[in-house]
Amino acid sequence: METDIRSSYMGLSLTSPIVAGSSGVTGSIDTIRRLEDAGAGAVVLKSLFEEEIVAELDGTRVSMERPGFTFPETAEMEDYIDEDDGMTSYLKLVQDAKERVDIPVIASVNCFSAGRWTSFAELVERAGVDGLELNVFLMPSDTHAADVRAFEQTYFDIVQAVQDQIQIPVAVKVSYHFTLLARTLKALSETGVSGLVLFNRFFNPDFDLDSLEIIPANVLSSPDLLHLSLRWVAIMRGVVSCDIAASTGVHDGDAVIKQILAGANAVQVASVLYNSGPDVVTAMNNRLTAWMRDHEYTELTQFRGRLSQAQVADPAAFDRVQFVRNYRGFSAGV
Repeated sequence: METDIRSSYMGLSLTSPIVAGSSGVTGSIDTIRRLEDAGAGAVVLKSLFEEEIVAELDGTRVSMERPGFTFPETAEMEDYIDEDDGMTSYLKLVQDAKERVDIPVIASVNCFSAGRWTSFAELVERAGVDGLELNVFLMPSDTHAADVRAFEQTYFDIVQAVQDQIQIPVAVKVSYHFTLLARTLKALSETGVSGLVLFNRFFNPDFDLDSLEIIPANVLSSPDLLHLSLRWVAIMRGVVSCDIAASTGVHDGDAVIKQILAGANAVQVASVLYNSGPDVVTAMNNRLTAWMRDHEYTELTQFRGRLSQAQVADPAAFDRVQFVRNYRGFSAGV
């Protein structure tokens, strides 16, 4: 039986639902080509940061000291902006990638405001990129904020400012730090964006007990983080007005299958690429294909969203009721 693992995400045709997420791995043309050869359906280029863009516009060098800046996509970033022309180098990366690979190439900007940096969106569009991912990094830690609604509004302001300047598809990579996450995701999907990426990850601090310094903890994701995005992909499938990409905790083919069952159009991988290299994508595709044959599926649409909240017989499986049922039956072994 022939199986077809092609998918569509952000209006782009993908040969596989597996997308190489933004990271240091996707900042090299050679690695991008290896990812294509391994079977990746698309690639999200390493992020250019709002601070870099603004600093270059101002002709200055700025220390990247904003909390959360160094994690996780900044694993290979320097503390300061390089002497090289950051925007020019990034645009060249876009152009080289478009010339040397056939899979969709999506640019990425790590941002936290709707400031002057948004003019860069038009430049990447002119460079030929297929789409733009806005990785919005906002930690809700300001105890002096005058209006809690301003936190959510920042996301909408960024989207609007970017969409006013470009025509290519836009995706928004968000965190789960919202009072009413489902409502916010639905509202974001109705702004005209082509995709939502669930979720990005913040810097996690740890303490060095000898030097008494703050150090990063768990820079790379682990498989046990899968369930956070799995739950919300399943809940939002059929609710949002755009595609969904699952991100965080995807380390093998089984995780890819689960995210598609939840309703994902695409599944982003990053940490596993650091650990295992591009060839892990081939193994994931092979597992997906074998599973589809075993279950007599010929294409992804036949099972995408089958275990989403909207389609399962017991929607409460994603809510508190299921926790109560399982918790009461759990034995601690004492």
